[in-house]
Amino acid sequence: MNPDLSHFQSSAMAKLRSWSFWSHLSDAFLFFAAAFLALVLVWSFWSYFTPTPNFLPTFTHPSSNSKNNPVESAFGVNLESDPKDPTFYDDPEMSYSIEKPVKDWDGKRKEWFKHHPSFAAGARERIVLVTGSQPKPCKNPVGDHLLLRLFKNKVDYCRIHGCDVFYNNLLLHPKMKSFWAKFPIVKAAMLAHPEAEWIWWVDSDALFTDMEFKLPLERYKNHNLVVNGWPELIYNKTSWTSLNAGVFLVRNCQWSMDLISTWSNMGPISEDYEKWGQIQRSMFKDKLFPESDDQSALIYLLYKEKEKYYDHIYLEKEFYFQGYWVDLIGVYDNTTERYLQMERKVARLRRRHAEKVSEQYAAFREEFLKETGKWKRPFITHFTGCEPCSGNHNQKYDGETCWKGMVKALNFADNQILRNYGFLHSDLLDSSTVTEVPFDYPNPTDAEGFS
Repeated sequence: MNPDLSHFQSSAMAKLRSWSFWSHLSDAFLFFAAAFLALVLVWSFWSYFTPTPNFLPTFTHPSSNSKNNPVESAFGVNLESDPKDPTFYDDPEMSYSIEKPVKDWDGKRKEWFKHHPSFAAGARERIVLVTGSQPKPCKNPVGDHLLLRLFKNKVDYCRIHGCDVFYNNLLLHPKMKSFWAKFPIVKAAMLAHPEAEWIWWVDSDALFTDMEFKLPLERYKNHNLVVNGWPELIYNKTSWTSLNAGVFLVRNCQWSMDLISTWSNMGPISEDYEKWGQIQRSMFKDKLFPESDDQSALIYLLYKEKEKYYDHIYLEKEFYFQGYWVDLIGVYDNTTERYLQMERKVARLRRRHAEKVSEQYAAFREEFLKETGKWKRPFITHFTGCEPCSGNHNQKYDGETCWKGMVKALNFADNQILRNYGFLHSDLLDSSTVTEVPFDYPNPTDAEGFS
């Protein structure tokens, strides 16, 4: 072959390959440029129709989680793990019935925690609030509506403070009715919630009127039962009203199981029920009815077996663990004004904030509440004797006073919740209307007179 021809062919092929290479490179560049442009256009259209950015982390659907990626609640506990290891739930002799005692409950709870370690953190402060009402509709025309609002009030409080809540409207024992109905429920709740350190019974006719206040659990660390009461009335005057058993906080432990068993056996399940009524009536001269009741029964145990019970029961009287409604409904208006005066002075207290961080503002407010003295909001207002469902109220006051008092208390409490949502009841006796809260409410113009 002619070298010159060979060189020419070789050179031509090189040029052809070079042209082909740049041609392909150019095509590739155009392809990727077009693809990128298309992607930008798609993203632009997507952004237009979904303009709000998503700042939340991506969560895998529970069904796709493996054992190495358990589903956790907002409190960091594993809600999917219940190992096959046997616990007290697998014991056929274990009973929820109020008539069958539970033994070694502390050991059983400890074993349960061993198999559910994620619940250990924060267990000492974990509370389950328990309340309830009758199985049938109310006879009082406004009764069901009031019970609904009273329950909503408890749900609102628990949402802010991280308590679980259980509402029961059944008799868990056919004989345990009226004020005795709480004991089968409380015992069942203790067994259903081994993860909770405290069970908090609150009567249906009691409501939270300080939605910010948090129970001082550290104060009760050496006690197993907390009730509102006065030692001097128990031991000096043996009064039937020396404590109130309509609201109590009981530790989830064996001591409490034993107490509930002893306490309940002074009620209708006891063969000596009538006898207990006679004993209580003879002991408490101010007791107005002959039947044995839960309140008199607890006072009896504290009085007769002081060494056994007194050191374990905290008689709370430093704040309104529960307060008699007749003494409290007249202070709501003045209390509201005092709080507003406080906020006019301190900008941080009137700052708008998310409901979830309300406890922080409550703690900050405590520094200034010392100045208000007696004007601090009552923690729980108890409408003892009003009987909102049956309407068979105490004859000392008329029903209209009860119902209006409840509405006022409910709206007083509701305003503390509604404010986080931008609204308020301007009239505490009018539940049907609200007004929008202006920015920087209350306006800091009238700070004078605050003391």
